[in-house]
Amino acid sequence: MDVTLLFLGKLADVAGAGELAVPAGQSLDAVLAGLGPELASALRGERIRMALNGALVSDAAAIVLEDGDELAFLPPVSGG
Repeated sequence: MDVTLLFLGKLADVAGAGELAVPAGQSLDAVLAGLGPELASALRGERIRMALNGALVSDAAAIVLEDGDELAFLPPVSGG
C-alpha cells in the first residue's frame, strides 16, 4: 500500500500536483531523498510544518510512514 503526500499552497506549485503517492514503510528522509531536489529542498524548509494523519508533527526525524498514512506539508500562511 502507499502513503499520500499532500502539498498545500505554494508547495503544490513546486511539486506540480496537490498530492503524490509514495511506497509505505519509509522514513521521512528516505521519502524526501526520492523526490526531486527542488521539491525536497522546499519541503525541508525551516518554516514548513507537517501533519501526519491530521495531527501536527513536532519531531519529523521520528516519522516512519505506514500503509494508508497521509502526510501534509503546510507552508507559512500570510493574509490580512
